[in-house]
Amino acid sequence: MGSCIICGVSVDGRICDIHQEDVVFEFRGNSPEQLTPGRFYRGSVDGFAEFGVFVDIGDSVTGLLHRSELDRRLESLDWDAGDTVFVQVKNVRDNGNVDLGWSIRQSDREFRGNLIDDPERGHAILAEEEESAADEQPDQPSAAQSASESEPEPEPKSEPEPEPEPEPEPESTGSDTAEAGPSHGGGGQAVLEAPTRITIDSLEDNVGETVRLEGVVETIHQTSGPTVFTLRDESGDVECAAFEEAGVRAYPAVDEGDVARFEGEVRKRRGDLQLETEALVVLEGDDGEAVQQRLDDALDAESRPDAVDPLADDETVDALSDDLVDAATAIRRAVIEERPVIVRHTATADGYVAGVAIEHATLPLVVDHHNESDAVYHYFDRRPLEAGVYDMADATGDVTSMLDNRERHGEKLPLFVFAAAGGTRESLDGFELLDIYGADCVVVDDVVADAEIADATDTTVTPDAADVGTTATTLAANVAVHVNDDVRDDLRHLPAVSFWEDAPDAYAEAAAEAGYDETATREIREAIALEAYYQSYEDKRELIADLLFDDEQSGDGPGGLAEHVSEQFRSKLSAAVETAEANVEFRTVDGVEVAVLDTDSYTHRYEFPPTELLLDELYRRHRDDVSVVVGADDSDLHLRTGETLDLHAIVAEVSEQVPNAGLAAGSAHEGIVEFLAGERDVVLDAVVETVVDRL
Repeated sequence: MGSCIICGVSVDGRICDIHQEDVVFEFRGNSPEQLTPGRFYRGSVDGFAEFGVFVDIGDSVTGLLHRSELDRRLESLDWDAGDTVFVQVKNVRDNGNVDLGWSIRQSDREFRGNLIDDPERGHAILAEEEESAADEQPDQPSAAQSASESEPEPEPKSEPEPEPEPEPEPESTGSDTAEAGPSHGGGGQAVLEAPTRITIDSLEDNVGETVRLEGVVETIHQTSGPTVFTLRDESGDVECAAFEEAGVRAYPAVDEGDVARFEGEVRKRRGDLQLETEALVVLEGDDGEAVQQRLDDALDAESRPDAVDPLADDETVDALSDDLVDAATAIRRAVIEERPVIVRHTATADGYVAGVAIEHATLPLVVDHHNESDAVYHYFDRRPLEAGVYDMADATGDVTSMLDNRERHGEKLPLFVFAAAGGTRESLDGFELLDIYGADCVVVDDVVADAEIADATDTTVTPDAADVGTTATTLAANVAVHVNDDVRDDLRHLPAVSFWEDAPDAYAEAAAEAGYDETATREIREAIALEAYYQSYEDKRELIADLLFDDEQSGDGPGGLAEHVSEQFRSKLSAAVETAEANVEFRTVDGVEVAVLDTDSYTHRYEFPPTELLLDELYRRHRDDVSVVVGADDSDLHLRTGETLDLHAIVAEVSEQVPNAGLAAGSAHEGIVEFLAGERDVVLDAVVETVVDRL
């Protein structure tokens, strides 16, 4: 038997199970199966690949440190072939492949001991013990060859004496062991009596006392004197000063974002509380997870809004009350965590108004939480989408931007909120790319969310039934009042603005009480629809805010902004509809009237109005006589009908009839079917017949 070099308990070898990860091992074996998963090993760089780094562990075993295990980009590593590195063995596969993990400790002195892992001897031995034994007795076997050989033979006793009971260890793991100073040396450390753990909000009552704090290291600042760590726990944050020597980084192995335990004396400096750090240990495993869970629970409780009344009586909204709270919690938490909130919405009137509702509620919280004058631009962004689908092109742009901001500015990964977009499975690829990088997503949409979307995102606020007749703005505005109830009066008219016709009485009355009659809400809706079309990739924050919230600009008086822009909307739309109606082909299919418009030939496709708005207006004007309106260009069909269509089922059925047409649901949200141009006529006939069969 020996004793653990960290805590001193009796063990078979030199390290107890609890402290395996506190030391670094030199591997003397010759087979991957002899490695011990969980241990940290000294290795050397063997080579690089696109997917990671090959590291030699000892003389006979090579493992892969996959790029996903790194805490930085692969190309940012300053390693060369042959460099000594420190890695953790995560797994040894049945085929002998060794999966390695990243170690934030990249020098011997950052570990609390150095051991040799020699499988032939059956136990770990001290590296310095082997070296000293070899120096003292060069012609004899090393003193470290076995535990029994390295210890003197005890003198015989007449009667066996009872072994003294070992002193109980402090709670948890070796991270309870107070270190003598910032430098992490090898060998054993004295076990000190653990100070009492307190929370940061109780520091005022413990000035002059030695205490223990546990939390997340938020920032690290090196001054000309001490290193200053900002620690956040479930109750607040505090600066913790640690001194190695003037201007020298203390505890260099500790990084921002680490879960850590600090011990030291509470003092006041210039009226502010500070911890004079005497020991600092990064917590991993169960200890780290327990601390992180405490912080998560506290942050969730702080972020979760109180129950608030909806903007109006609405059964659909009432049924989604829990989802509304969850979505608002995610947004409020992102602000508290200083993560950017990015709203992606369709470039439509409903999309813009839904996105702005969330923007209007969130910006005051951002201002309250940050001192910077431009925080509203750094910590909130609204990015329109040109369609109701979040595809790989959109996701690739977002991922590139967020990774660049993280690399260059240290920005945290954002929360993405999707308004009037993302509810159907065409967005799945985009969401999965965000998920790979750990970005959280909230979807607020007026369609019934596909099951795949609900699984791929963190929170969905979508109706439970397909025929509810709500709008994304209605749902988003109710999320917004949960985010910030102080803006309730500003948002009361927004749902009414989002309905192209027949706004529910409750929302029409709410708008009227806020000073917006039916004419005002119509003019605002039309003005936003027109402005949404131009530079559809821009948020137009100030312009849209003027239309929605500036009574002087948006009011009924002559020269009002909304009135002026809506006149242009009606003029342009009327001209397009007049041309379209003159060229619509009316068909009767199995007794059902269908209107087909060749949008390639009889619309100005790159001028206002967009195809979606034009077909919506055609359907509204002719629905008493026509059940289906179809717009057909060279590669897309746009369907409009009063019935709910399962677009994916229609595409699957038509694909069997026209197998070489390359059919796909371009957007179930917008009723778009994609196909190959050469099969246009066949696809058009097959889709129309299939839709009619389902009415």
